Amino acid sequence: MTPPPPPTEPVPPPLPAVGLTRQPDATLELLVHGVGGHTPGEMLDSARTVRVSGDATAALHRRVDDTDAERRTDPADRPEGPIQEAYCWSGLTSGGGTRALWLLLLPFMVVNIAHWMRPDTHGIPRVRRLYGVLVRLLALTLTVLFTASACEVALDLTAWQCAGSALCGAQRSWLAFLSPAHHGWWSQPGRRLALAAVVPTALVGLLWYLSHRTWAMYETQRPPGADEDTDPDTDPASPRPALARPGFWYGRRIVARLRAAHTAAGFVTVAAALAGAAVRQDAATGGAELLGRLLQAALACCALTVVWVVCRSGRSESVRDLGLDSKLTAALPGVALALLVLSGAYAGWSRTGWRSSGALTGDGTFRVVALAQAVLVVALACCALVLHRTTRRPGTALRGLGGPAVAMFACAIAGVMTGGVAQRVADWLDGDATPGMGADAAPAPPPLLSWQASVIPVLLVLLLVPVGVLAVRTARAARAERPRVEADFGVGGGPGQERADAARTGQIADRRALVRLTDQAPRLVGVLAGAALLLGAAAVALSWISGEVPGRAAEHTGPFLQGVAETAQGLGSWFVGVGFLAFVTLGRLAYSRPAIRQTVGILWDVGTFWPRAAHPFAPPCYAERAVPDLIWRISTWTRATGGRLVLSGHSQGTVLAAATVWQLDAATRKRTALLTYGAPLKRLYGRWFPAYFGEPQLTALHREMPSWRNLWRDTDAIGGPVGATDGGALPDVDRGPLRDPLSYGRRTDRPLPEGINGHGDYQADPAFAEERAALLRAPLPAVPGQPRHPGGVAREEATGGTAKDGGNGGT
Repeated sequence: MTPPPPPTEPVPPPLPAVGLTRQPDATLELLVHGVGGHTPGEMLDSARTVRVSGDATAALHRRVDDTDAERRTDPADRPEGPIQEAYCWSGLTSGGGTRALWLLLLPFMVVNIAHWMRPDTHGIPRVRRLYGVLVRLLALTLTVLFTASACEVALDLTAWQCAGSALCGAQRSWLAFLSPAHHGWWSQPGRRLALAAVVPTALVGLLWYLSHRTWAMYETQRPPGADEDTDPDTDPASPRPALARPGFWYGRRIVARLRAAHTAAGFVTVAAALAGAAVRQDAATGGAELLGRLLQAALACCALTVVWVVCRSGRSESVRDLGLDSKLTAALPGVALALLVLSGAYAGWSRTGWRSSGALTGDGTFRVVALAQAVLVVALACCALVLHRTTRRPGTALRGLGGPAVAMFACAIAGVMTGGVAQRVADWLDGDATPGMGADAAPAPPPLLSWQASVIPVLLVLLLVPVGVLAVRTARAARAERPRVEADFGVGGGPGQERADAARTGQIADRRALVRLTDQAPRLVGVLAGAALLLGAAAVALSWISGEVPGRAAEHTGPFLQGVAETAQGLGSWFVGVGFLAFVTLGRLAYSRPAIRQTVGILWDVGTFWPRAAHPFAPPCYAERAVPDLIWRISTWTRATGGRLVLSGHSQGTVLAAATVWQLDAATRKRTALLTYGAPLKRLYGRWFPAYFGEPQLTALHREMPSWRNLWRDTDAIGGPVGATDGGALPDVDRGPLRDPLSYGRRTDRPLPEGINGHGDYQADPAFAEERAALLRAPLPAVPGQPRHPGGVAREEATGGTAKDGGNGGT
């Protein structure tokens, strides 16, 4: 007999924002989880929780017993300690199975991150704008590359080479109606190409649909507050942080403009492939070449308009851009689609004697894209160096070159994905034949893709050098850390000391040394990005000079060099194929298995925090939903109750908490305290995003938020100190490093061995309760409309914030 299902708790009505009795002694602790997400039961340490507001994507949860705590007028009926409320936002990134497909949009997300890695500077605004323009142009090349790869697979390999080959066409029965041997209506090359163009066109349309759908869910949600910056900069040398501006989390117009431009660019790329093939045939046979040239001129004008729109699509942060696209921008996708239809009709016009042979376009398109990306990355690096030299913020990743390095990674990932698709499809179409070899040559991708694949083994060999150096340094650091571990825990051979254990000491020392690899990541990223840029440029140059694949180009250089070239080509092709299959496999597993989907979601938790400012097809920014959610909750609760609110964030939740506090008005901010633990604010975000989380910005946040405490451990690979003291003018925010593990060996109060918590379970440390209680005891400003005691002390300070009751129960 099947047991009855467990009873479910009814969902109570949401708490009203107004109409509550003012209770200045009420305290709410709003918990915000970090990457990977946590269940409400885990956050609230209770098996009986209910959703009080929100939906299945992002919601506020409470314990069942605390549902109506604000409505209780008798203090004896209220819960002991602060009312705890958990904000769960993991559904924004790793909730639905379809979000696993976002993994295929990884290059778009990475190049979007590069936009936000601009060095911190207050001068030379033209260079700052140029930095944004270069990143947006680089993002545009990724759209062209993805579309060109789809054209390579559908038009070149399938419709042109395989369907036009008697051997390949005979092996694929589903291509029989396209084969010239059948003399059907579709047998002419132009008509085959026009039919195959449906595939890349559908891909561009799908990207447009996904971008438009997520745009309607995220970017069009208007955040609370004023539409204009009511607190303009008074000190040009120290302007307000960008995250405090009202338009930062409202990217409605820029995403719409970029979506129109990138969609048009995709359609133009497909149309150019169709029109180019037909024009070359007409030029050789004396056909309607003039019509084709006019069509190509129209495509060139459309492409130039796309570039112009992308260059003009800058962000507006001081004022929310409430307008829509201009008529020209809104019409771009339609115009490009019309030109695509005309190109298909022009290519499908009957041409007798047209036979498909060789490759359709060769390396031309891919060479142009690769060269454009290399030039843009170098120009971006020059801009970053100029910007960094104006301020020289210490600790900035790669001395300001973090953005160009990450942009180079986006190009490399896109190259692996697009090259992997072409290589695998060519291998599948040719059956047992060797691509590009034999009398009836099997379908083969452009030689440039083979050269790019050949440099991957060289890149991996070069990567072994910095990895080996880091391994040696980590081992030395672990040995040097052993005496410090024993000193921190007070163990040794002295009287009254706990006996030292070499294995336990080594475990803790190794953990402390390993977490420092996070601080060495910029060097590794810089070396890898620089090597990828140089080797990629070499691959383009060699393919241009030889015009052949590496193995064939090295036939006359001797058996040794030929063997090396063939080995590099084979290994590189294998690595590219494995990389592409790994992306597909991971996406499928993440779609079907929630545990893997949650792990993949961690990548999006970090990468999709930032708005879509460079690429509209990137996964959407969850902070454009999460930050307004938190602002609404904090503002409505403090205004309705007049009480105190402690915003408690862990890991990525600290980044959301900081972004929320920046957006609060001054009155609400004064009634809000901030408790962060495992915070990557300075260690990761401050280094990689210095213009937004650098030392001046965090110091300004501390100046506006005096009730802020940060906990950190030296065994935490992600979190660290904030250090926002303004040279000692402000009280220290940080408390740490906290002892981890809590006990070295077995003790009377801890009889079992304690594990190393690292980045998690900060609440288990007694320091957490102490710091939260201190924040609850901090004095509050007067609530408007409340009677004041003699001497100017507000009533809530006298009743709700004293050390006697710990701010309504303390901890």
